[in-house]
Amino acid sequence: MNILISNDDGVNAPGILAAKQAVEDLANVTVVAPDKNNSSVGRRISLFKHLSLESCELEDGSLAYSVSGSPADCVTVGVDYVMDEKPDLVITGINAGVNISCDITSSGTVCAALEAVSLGIPAIAVSLFMDPKTSFKQDKHGEWYMDYDFTLTKKVLHNLVLKIIDEGFPEGVDLFNLNVPSNYESEDVKITHLSSRMLDKKVIDNTNKEKAEIFNYPLDENQETDDLIMITSSLVQEYGGGSDGHALIVEKCPSLTPLNVDMTFKDLKGWKIQ
Repeated sequence: MNILISNDDGVNAPGILAAKQAVEDLANVTVVAPDKNNSSVGRRISLFKHLSLESCELEDGSLAYSVSGSPADCVTVGVDYVMDEKPDLVITGINAGVNISCDITSSGTVCAALEAVSLGIPAIAVSLFMDPKTSFKQDKHGEWYMDYDFTLTKKVLHNLVLKIIDEGFPEGVDLFNLNVPSNYESEDVKITHLSSRMLDKKVIDNTNKEKAEIFNYPLDENQETDDLIMITSSLVQEYGGGSDGHALIVEKCPSLTPLNVDMTFKDLKGWKIQ
C-alpha cells in the first residue's frame, strides 16, 4: 500500500511526523507538505503559478518534500509529480486544532483531503483538538508552549487505516474526518455527523476594549490604522447529540465523520421554477 501524507500546518509541524509514525508500518509513506503554515486556506489551488519544490528532512531524518503552495497544491504535486505511482490513500494532518461542522470547507486540512478525492483517491483528514485548559503549559522560565500528545490520535489513525486495508472504505464514503481530543475521557470512537457550525465569528475594530490585546498586534509603520478591522472567532460550545462537536467537545471522545463529496440534494419533487 502507498500512502501520501500532507497537512496545512507546514512540513516542519510535529503533527505530520506523528501521522507518518502512525502508519509507516502499514504502507510505503511519502510526505509532501507546504513549506509554511497554510491554515484556513480552504481548497485554494495555485494554477499556472510557479511553485518551489524542495526535498527536506523530518525530525526522524526521513525524506519529505516541501511545496511553496497550498495544502491542495501539495496533494496534486505529490500525486502527479513526486510519487512514482498513484497512492492508495491520502492522509492529511495531524492538524493541531479542530476541524468539525460545516466550517470544514475553510479547513486546509480537510480540503487537501477533498483534493485527493477529486483525483480519485480516498482520504482521511486528521485533527488533534488541543484543549486550551491542558495543552498550553509554561516552562520553568514562564514561557508558554504547546504540549502535543499525539498518542491516542496515532492509535486511532493506525487502527482506522488497518481497517481500511482489510475492508476498504464503506460504500458511498469518500473521506473520513477524524478529530481526537487531547483531554479525552473515552477512547471509544463515535461515528458522527457534521455540526451546523464550529465558530462564532465577530468583526472588531480598535474601539473594542474586550479584545484590544488581540487587535493591537504590531503594524507596519506605514499602515493606516483608522480603517482597520479584524474577524475574530470563538469555539461554539453547544452541539446536538450525534454530531462531531458533541462527541469531541461534550463527550470528549474521538469523532469520526464519514463524508461524501457529492453535495447534491437529490429530491426536489414538486419544486419547479416556471
